[in-house]
Amino acid sequence: MDGELDKLTGAILTSYRSDKRAERIGSAFLPSRDAIVEILVELRQLLFPGYFGQLALTKQNVPYHVGGLLVRLEKQLAEQIYHCLRHAERKNASAERADRKKASDLADKFLRRIPAIRKMLALDAQAGYDGDPAAKNIEEVIYCYPGFRAIAIYRLAHELYCLKVPLMPRIMTEYAHSATGVDIHPGATVGKSFFIDHATGVVIGETTRIGNNVKIYQGVTLGALSFPKDERGRVIRGIGRHPIIGDGVTIYANATILGKTTIGKGSTIGGNTFITESVAPNTVVGQKPPELHVRPKCRARRK
Repeated sequence: MDGELDKLTGAILTSYRSDKRAERIGSAFLPSRDAIVEILVELRQLLFPGYFGQLALTKQNVPYHVGGLLVRLEKQLAEQIYHCLRHAERKNASAERADRKKASDLADKFLRRIPAIRKMLALDAQAGYDGDPAAKNIEEVIYCYPGFRAIAIYRLAHELYCLKVPLMPRIMTEYAHSATGVDIHPGATVGKSFFIDHATGVVIGETTRIGNNVKIYQGVTLGALSFPKDERGRVIRGIGRHPIIGDGVTIYANATILGKTTIGKGSTIGGNTFITESVAPNTVVGQKPPELHVRPKCRARRK
């Protein structure tokens, strides 16, 4: 048995040497996904006191609660941002000390953005309540709605993305994707009062730009139509390739909008539509009703 185990070990080690694309032996540490998820858990408590984490908050104890969260979060964020920076700059070993300082500064800048993020999320929660007659109150939106949870994580990740923190924003939004079924790239730009109803199956690409007061339903895709390539046939990254959604647009379930198209202000996009061209403001886009065939079931033959 030991001989067979040695053979298998040798075969696996050989596979490591033959293709190094999927191994990181001897490389800088990657950030911890589990630690970043824990950071999201504590950020959720910071954003929505009394909803998550310690529930028995009073005017007397909330300063201690917030202070304790900030102390832990600053340390946790700085550590994971450091590993993200080391991963991105792993060929430059001399930058280790500078990366520690940079990570601490970035963690501080991010935490100072929390009040502004809370203002945006309050508008998103209000949009959820206003846009869904099934919602009994704003508390229900914050506490229960997967679409709102995905938006909250996106807004946190987007701030880190804007601070040019590598890797961590994507880890955060992919966690939201797995937890809610909503895939929002942290590089997307989303305006005020955004609401995703029912949530599941929504995809919003990296260079998407969404205006204010936009509402979308489940299954909506805001994606790329094609990927421009350079003279060597490699995909050109970082250029605009996703839709621009104007203020006050509503996009119904399972609509697909691809490419750098513009959906004009105040337009309504019907369900199951497939759009690759720009739409003028205040336009309704829909499909012709399908032709239905209705007939009674055949009765079972008597024996």
